[in-house]
Amino acid sequence: MVEREVEAYLRKRVKAMGGRAYKFVSPGNDGVPDRLICLPGGKIAFAELKAPGKQSTPLQQKQQADLRAMGCLVFADVNSKDMVDHTLAIIQCTGGC
Repeated sequence: MVEREVEAYLRKRVKAMGGRAYKFVSPGNDGVPDRLICLPGGKIAFAELKAPGKQSTPLQQKQQADLRAMGCLVFADVNSKDMVDHTLAIIQCTGGC
């Protein structure tokens, strides 16, 4: 499985849940996570998607840490359909299930 397949699966699952998975691009801020996930009920998180066996770069790790330090929910190295499903379950339960 390649990264674009993981990303396509994430978009499909988020849409089925009634949410949006925005491609996140922030000019002048290299290394930001790939997707901003918004689910019904105000559930929001960032996700860095990867192909199996790949990991976030040091710059990506710094951006993820900076977002977490501000209280954001950030998922790193989401690299399979199972990880997408697990990530979405956690986001959906944020603040209580």
